[in-house]
Amino acid sequence: MMKVVSLALVASLVALPAVAADGAALYKEKTCNACHGPQGNKPLMPDYPKIAGQNAAYLERQMLDIKSGARNNANTAAMKGVMHLVSDDEIKVLAEYIATLAP
Repeated sequence: MMKVVSLALVASLVALPAVAADGAALYKEKTCNACHGPQGNKPLMPDYPKIAGQNAAYLERQMLDIKSGARNNANTAAMKGVMHLVSDDEIKVLAEYIATLAP
C-alpha cells in the first residue's frame, strides 16, 4: 500500500531549514546583531530588549509598527534608521528566526 504525502507538507518541511538559514543571514545583514547581540539575548545597551525566543507574531508586529511609525518611542529611533531597508517579507523571516533563538 502506497502512502500519499501532501506536496504542501513536503514543501513546508523542506522550507524550514531555508527560513532558519535565511533568517540567520538576514539577522547579520540587517545589523540586528549590532544592537541585540549575536543571539538576540545580549543587547548592546541595557534598555534595548532581549529579543531571542519572543513570539514570532509579536516580533513581526513590533518591527512593522516601528517601520511604519505606529510605534515611536525613545528606543525606536535607532531601529527606525534601519527598518526602511528591511522588506515586510524579510521582517517575517527575521521574526520567525528570532523566535527560534534561545532566550
